[in-house]
Amino acid sequence: MHALDEIWKKSHDEGRFHLLDGIIYNRIKHTCVMTVVDRSLINLVLKECHDSPFSGHLSEDRTREKVKTCIWWPMWQKDVAEYCKTCDRCQKANKSTGKRLGNMIKIQEPSRP
Repeated sequence: MHALDEIWKKSHDEGRFHLLDGIIYNRIKHTCVMTVVDRSLINLVLKECHDSPFSGHLSEDRTREKVKTCIWWPMWQKDVAEYCKTCDRCQKANKSTGKRLGNMIKIQEPSRP
């Protein structure tokens, strides 16, 4: 909780973070309020937003969209990207052959039909 304490002290004066019933909330754009998650819960949150049967191993972009609707922590976008890139099931399903497609070869236009 040490990292969150530092963020709390730094941002509380700006009116960005609010403490209510022992839960820290992050106010975004004056209307959206999100729960601030402790580092120890990040893997659980990512697993729920990416791995659960209701999520279906979403892409990085979709997982990011799902996370950002209700939860916040420092460097959350980096953590989402890393989690999705290291997901074993996604890596197996999206296995690349390693072969890159070449450039299209320009051919001469026919002079007649």
